[in-house]
Order: sequence, then C-alpha cells, then structure tokens
Amino acid sequence: MGIDVKNLGEPILLKEVNIHGIAAKYARGGENLEVWTRIVASSDQKLFHDVVGNLVGAIEQCARQSGSHIKLDTANTILVVIRPDNSAELWVDAAAVVHETTLKRPGPLSAGTVLFENDIVDVQGMWFPLVDIGSNDRIICIFREGWRFGLLFDGNSKDQLSIADAKRDMGGLYRRMKYADLYAAMSHQPTFGRLVEAGWFPFLELMDGEFAKLIAVCQAGFELDEDEARLVEAFSEARLERMFERWMQRPHLKIREAILRSAINAFKSRDPVSVIKNVLTEIEGVLADAYFQTHGEHSRKITKLLDFAVGFAEQRAGKDTLYFPSEFATYLRNYAFSDFDRHRADGAVSRHAVGHGALAASQYTMPRALQALLTLDQFVFYT
Repeated sequence: MGIDVKNLGEPILLKEVNIHGIAAKYARGGENLEVWTRIVASSDQKLFHDVVGNLVGAIEQCARQSGSHIKLDTANTILVVIRPDNSAELWVDAAAVVHETTLKRPGPLSAGTVLFENDIVDVQGMWFPLVDIGSNDRIICIFREGWRFGLLFDGNSKDQLSIADAKRDMGGLYRRMKYADLYAAMSHQPTFGRLVEAGWFPFLELMDGEFAKLIAVCQAGFELDEDEARLVEAFSEARLERMFERWMQRPHLKIREAILRSAINAFKSRDPVSVIKNVLTEIEGVLADAYFQTHGEHSRKITKLLDFAVGFAEQRAGKDTLYFPSEFATYLRNYAFSDFDRHRADGAVSRHAVGHGALAASQYTMPRALQALLTLDQFVFYT
C-alpha cells in the first residue's frame, strides 16, 4: 500500500513576474550594470540581506497586482516558479518538501518507515516533488531552518534550468543552516584542535546532538571526563548491535565478522584493552581490502590507504558535507594514525602507539575504546 502524498495547499497565480536578474551593485542611468542571474545564499551572509528585502517586495507587489494582498515576512517556505511567459505560481508554506538524505540504518526501508533525526547522517538535496518545475522556468525559493534563512534564485539565463543543481544547492543551504554550529566549530582551529587532541571527531554516529555537547564543553574550557563517561553509557547493547549490523553490510568488514564481533563483545564487557588492540590494528586491513576492491591492486602503505579513504568519501559525498572528509584526514593523521613518542605516556591512542606497545596502560580507557569503534564506523560510510 503506497502513501498518498499531497501539497499542503494551492499556489497563488501571478501575472507578469518579469524577474530575470538582480542588480549586483548601485549604478546610475546609462552606466553598465552588473547583474546576478543566480544566487545561493544564507542569512549568515551579507549578500542575503542585500537582496532578500527587495526580492520579497517585488513578489508581494506582483501578488497585489494579481489581486492577492499577502505578507510574506512570516512564511517559512516561499517558492515562486516563473514560466517563460512571465506568469508564475507562488507557493507559501503550501508545497510538499522532500530532503534527499543518507541514513545510518542498514538495509532497505519500506515506505512509511518512521525516521528520526539520529537516523540521518547527511543531506544532499532539497526539492518540491509535487510542483511542476520545467527546464525553461525560473525559480525563487526562500526558506527557513531554525533561526536562519536560505535563498536560491535562478533566473535561468541559459534557458536550461538545472533541476539537479537547484536540488543540490538547496540541500547544501539546508545542511549548513541546520548544522551551522558544527560547521563553525570545525572551522575554528582552537576548538577543532582540542577535540582532535582529545581523540574526538564529528563521527556520523554522534550527529544527533551528542557531538554538539562535546563542542560546548571544549569551548567552555572544561574537562571532558564526565561527558565522555555519559557518551560511553549511551552506547547500549541495542545501539552497538545496530552499528555492527551496518558494518556487516560492507564486504571488507563482513569477512572480519568474527574479529569485529569480538571487539563489540569486549566493549559490552567493559574491556577497553581488547577493543583498542583489536580495532585499531584491524582498520588498516579494512582499508587495504577496500583499496583492492576499488583499484584491483594491493597497497599496505598507510598514507596511501588514508588518502584513498578520504578521496573516496569526497568523490562519493562531496567535500562540503557532514562527512567532513578533509577534516577527517586531519583527525587520522594527528590522532588515530599519528606517530608516537615512546617516552610520552599521554600521547594519542593511535594505531602506531598500540601496535608498537608504546601506549601506557592508563590510556586504555572506555572513551578511547569508543573512539576506536567510531573511527572504524566512519570508514563504513567512507568506503
């Protein structure tokens, strides 16, 4: 039985919406004028505020001329589809919206499955599937996410509107607005540096607000001990099993089922030594197998394998995603696969330190064991 999806209402029909571009700067009469024919901006950017007032005013004026006196300043989603003859449809909080996402859950999902925020690991697109938008049309979309707004304007200057580009750009706006605090933390080197030094990264398994708490603690300058302990407790047996099931969907992890099952069981038994020694030394083999499946040749050079994993993630999901592939490369090189100093007892819990027996016993803790599991889990999404 399918799901009957409908728009929430009907559009307001407009006449003579002759909007093709937006002036990029002030110009006097007779002077050459630079015109924007395509804009993608959020309310975090000055460009948005330079443009949105006049643009909304123009839309409201067109509505009044068509007999509809509507104010748009309280709307959450405004979509204008302008046809080649300058007639238009104005959808105000009335068009059904779809987000194209990547999910954590393994295996196929049936229609009607209830999803939660912690099921989502990335957002690639946003669109209006039940609105007729053609390649000859122009579009204006202003939408709200939390306390931020996004704007897409495409004046279709080439008479070939790219629906794929519009979906991608609106998805990117939504993602950056919804996770603005995360993006800010990742770009703030002192915060990101402290997180990496403590062995943390915005692992996709932690995207449901859990990593945001670690960010707040780091920015406040507090110790992470209590929050790390709570995070360890949050990984219940059911959650660990869901993660393990996801691993088993990947052939290069499936062949290690017995080894990885041992690591999961060790975590349940609160045996961090077994988890860390098991997982950190096994990741290298996982990457080598994934590399072979892609290139048809073997490589055991860890720098090459790390470059492969990060490059694969960038190719699969893009650089500007919640996968944060380039930042993950920094995490791997500065922590998980960093060099070690045999004379330091407080260094990173890295693959090399563990493999060479250079890690102090005090470093084998449950939070560090969780980091090892989450690092492996991240590679599941990357490869």
